[in-house]
Amino acid sequence: MTRTVFCRKYQQDMEGLQMPPLPGAKGQDIYDNISRQAWEEWQALQTRLINEKRLNMLDPDTRNYLMAQMTRFFNNEETDSAEGYVPPSQ
Repeated sequence: MTRTVFCRKYQQDMEGLQMPPLPGAKGQDIYDNISRQAWEEWQALQTRLINEKRLNMLDPDTRNYLMAQMTRFFNNEETDSAEGYVPPSQ
């Protein structure tokens, strides 16, 4: 049985995550308010940002930067993009 949440990003009821993706209050907020689709889209954007910007995940500033970008993404605010990224043609 799939779990349904009212997705903050898409403002509609959608399939939710099966478990919180992060520990603590932030993970619980995502679990309660973000759809599986929005989470998967964030993971793809996060991967592009890490790879294209050559981010060092051992650096606490980098992790803070990504958390801020994640919050902006889920709140439908403008996020950074990976310079030079060209989406695959359909």
